[in-house]
Amino acid sequence: MSLSGPDALRSLDEALRDIRREEDEIAKRLARSAERVTKIRETEGELFRQLAAVRLDPATQAELSGRLSQAEIRARDMLKQHTRELAAAESALKGLDKVIAALTSERAGLLAEVEKYQRELRAISARIETSIAQDPVYAAKRKAAADLVEIAAEATNKTKQADIDRELKGRPYRNDPVFTYLWESGFGTKDYHANRLTAWLDGLVAKRIGYAEARPNYVMLNEIPLRLREHAERQAANAAAAQGELEALQQAAIDANGGKPVREALEAAQERINAIDAKMVAAEDDRDEQTKKQRQLAQGDDPAFAQAISALAEGLGREDIKNLLAEARMTHTGQDDTIIAQIDDARQRARDELADTSDQQGRLKTLAARRRELEDIQYEFKKSGYDDPRSSFREDRLVGELLNDFLKGAITASSYWNSWRGSQNWSGGGYRGGAPWQNGGGVQWPDSSFGGGDNAGGSSTPPPNWGRAPSGWGGFSRPRSGTSSNRTSGGFKTGGGF
Repeated sequence: MSLSGPDALRSLDEALRDIRREEDEIAKRLARSAERVTKIRETEGELFRQLAAVRLDPATQAELSGRLSQAEIRARDMLKQHTRELAAAESALKGLDKVIAALTSERAGLLAEVEKYQRELRAISARIETSIAQDPVYAAKRKAAADLVEIAAEATNKTKQADIDRELKGRPYRNDPVFTYLWESGFGTKDYHANRLTAWLDGLVAKRIGYAEARPNYVMLNEIPLRLREHAERQAANAAAAQGELEALQQAAIDANGGKPVREALEAAQERINAIDAKMVAAEDDRDEQTKKQRQLAQGDDPAFAQAISALAEGLGREDIKNLLAEARMTHTGQDDTIIAQIDDARQRARDELADTSDQQGRLKTLAARRRELEDIQYEFKKSGYDDPRSSFREDRLVGELLNDFLKGAITASSYWNSWRGSQNWSGGGYRGGAPWQNGGGVQWPDSSFGGGDNAGGSSTPPPNWGRAPSGWGGFSRPRSGTSSNRTSGGFKTGGGF
């Protein structure tokens, strides 16, 4: 079953909300755990005071009790301050969650408007399709654009093959340690610098392996892809220019037949979506920083709090306390045995709490990493225009099994994003993404209007971001704090069949 672009984006939004919710729940559990450990330590201190009352003289008993009480009071005061700071962090997170939810809702409404405007423009496009397709100027521009598509595609294919040749044919050169040594030292070039003895020895070695003949071949092997890539980029620029001319004619035809208000409304909606995306990135970054603060507080990383709790634990671990407990264990009185059993129980409960805390801390760290990666994927999703109402995905597993695999760490963020790109399709006219020869995620040209159905499911009309590699190549591009967050793919197309 296929999945529409807006539905897919909603699923990613829901997954992000679930992660954020779990982060909050774990942070609260960690905070409660820290509170429980503190109270257990206080209980342990009280039990030692009871034990001291039985076994120590009044002066020693008072000194020990006073020392423990002082540590307990400080720990209790810090716990209250810690609780207040955690409450403030939780309140800030709730506020940011509301902001993000409101932006998400507003964006979804604008996407619905985009879909409505696209339908209206497609209706106009269908109505004037025959007349504009017969326009000789338009036909010539269309053919020129189609020809440049083929030229650019061929140039890019040659570049890819040259890259393959460079890798395969260059491997024997790179695997030869003598050749590599001479190459990296710049032997045979003006960059070579060595004393006379070294130069003489290098010359003997170079002559023995035929370096003078091999070096030009290796140079050419590396140069050819660079030159071909420059040529391919020029052809892509030519195709982009032809696309611009063709779109200008299409837009003029749409405007002349009553489509201008609709087109302008679509462009305005896109601008609002861009503004929302920028605000959402900023809000997510603010939330990320607030989540870090909450996590540090929940884990007891606040220096003053950690010091107070540590002082309490150290007080209970002093040598005189250890001796008191050891001596009590050596005797067998009902009162001693009861107190010792309670101390042992308190210490076991503290160990259990700390062990659970360690597990929860690890889970919280994993969730934070997954959330950031999913935000990266969602950003690329929007940047690529995959949320366009005409975008769809062949595999609904993307928001089911594969999403779960990603969240569990069974697949990487890059692999998960590539699955999205590989499953994506366009329908109903228009294109969003890289050029067709760039292998941009399995996308095919839509069957455009204005005589665009001449290649059975594809159109020669180039995309708006012609010559730009599809997003997601070579890592994610989502900006983090302090950087620009506008999408670079040029916005939604008009939906008017081009």
